[in-house]
Amino acid sequence: MAWIYLLIAGLFEVSWAIGLKMSHGFTHLYISIFTVIGMIASFYFLALALKNIPLGTAYAIWTGIGTMGTVILGIILFKEPASVMRFVCITLILSGITGLKLLSA
Repeated sequence: MAWIYLLIAGLFEVSWAIGLKMSHGFTHLYISIFTVIGMIASFYFLALALKNIPLGTAYAIWTGIGTMGTVILGIILFKEPASVMRFVCITLILSGITGLKLLSA
């Protein structure tokens, strides 16, 4: 169950990162509220995951999920560059996350 909590925490990290961009410096009230809720939820689920997953592994996977998600959504939502090298880097991050998961099992 800890791995599910970690995945949920990573997805909430993506939500608050996107919310930060969309809130324009916390000037849009409802998006700002959504962003803060996403932050709280992300930390809550990370804390649950940390009960059973080593800190270094959990933190690396949490930030990796957040990084991959925000890059992909940045490309889709904000028309950020979609170069081959960006996707190569996302693949490397995914490889690292997979390796950490397999070594921590």
